[in-house]
Amino acid sequence: MIRPRKIKTYCTHCKQHTTHSIERVKKHKASELKLGQRRFRRVLRGYRGYPRPKPEGREKPTRRVYLRYKCGKCGKYHQKKCLRAKKFEFKE
Repeated sequence: MIRPRKIKTYCTHCKQHTTHSIERVKKHKASELKLGQRRFRRVLRGYRGYPRPKPEGREKPTRRVYLRYKCGKCGKYHQKKCLRAKKFEFKE
């Protein structure tokens, strides 16, 4: 998928359509303090096995692409729902 670096889209802070610059965001490390992760670690302790079935087979053919939009007017960032793409690049 090829996307331009700048697009005109809706800004949630300005409440109007403005020019936004787009940048790709890397996924940060998941927190160990979240309830799901604490529960997972608790179940993993002791003599029990793995709490859920291990994924079998190959990886998914596409990856999630996270994009961050910066408003050209107010300078604030917002992030839309991520999309899936096999290959992602910006058009200059």
